[in-house]
Amino acid sequence: MFSSLFKKKKDSSLDWLHTDIHSHLLPGIDDGAPDMDTSLELIRGLAAMGVKKIITTPHVLWEMYPNTYETIVQKAGEVQQALTTENIDIEFKAAAEYYLDEHFVNDLQLKKPLLTIRDKLVLVEFSMITAPFDLKDILFELQMQGYEVLIAHPERYIYLRGNKEFYQELRELGCEFQLNLLSVAGYYGRSVQDLAEYLFRQGLYSYAGTDLHNEKHLQALQKAVSIHAFDKLEGSAIFKNDQL
Repeated sequence: MFSSLFKKKKDSSLDWLHTDIHSHLLPGIDDGAPDMDTSLELIRGLAAMGVKKIITTPHVLWEMYPNTYETIVQKAGEVQQALTTENIDIEFKAAAEYYLDEHFVNDLQLKKPLLTIRDKLVLVEFSMITAPFDLKDILFELQMQGYEVLIAHPERYIYLRGNKEFYQELRELGCEFQLNLLSVAGYYGRSVQDLAEYLFRQGLYSYAGTDLHNEKHLQALQKAVSIHAFDKLEGSAIFKNDQL
């Protein structure tokens, strides 16, 4: 179990993470915060745990959350204004979590600009049931357009448990991986936790994020911090969040 890797320490927080690169904090545009009050509550919660910067990543999944570059930027501006009004001192910006569906492929072919974590680093996800048959083609096209690919929560694609070599193939193709912190705390179940442990031991992660959607997630993060569930992560040199 992942918990067996961790040593107890007197104090623990998320200040080591510095920048949270995966969350759903823009009000009312996906399955994350439903309104501004909730957005601010969740942001305050991250700040209280020591996070210095948030790069929030609303879903772009066309059949469910048809968000665009423009709608995301507009909502991010509204949140930034609210943070200023409420004197909440945290750096805040928006990128996106792009689902690799037909609409995304079409936008890619049209060379529409993507919202990125930094420079040309773009966060993507795909089906948790099976990888798209043309996944490598999509990744190649992203790279041909100069993007760097960051795959969200790869440990949650549990159908890859029997094909772990596929992760190495993706790394060899130039992809990077983002860990959901709650995966290592067992929030998504034992299978996800075990796969997170494997990927961590292999040194395959480059970034970590909360994937914070709601108060339930915030409470789970607070509990995980209180029981020192992230101590091993804090001591690892593989995460590059503090460079953002």
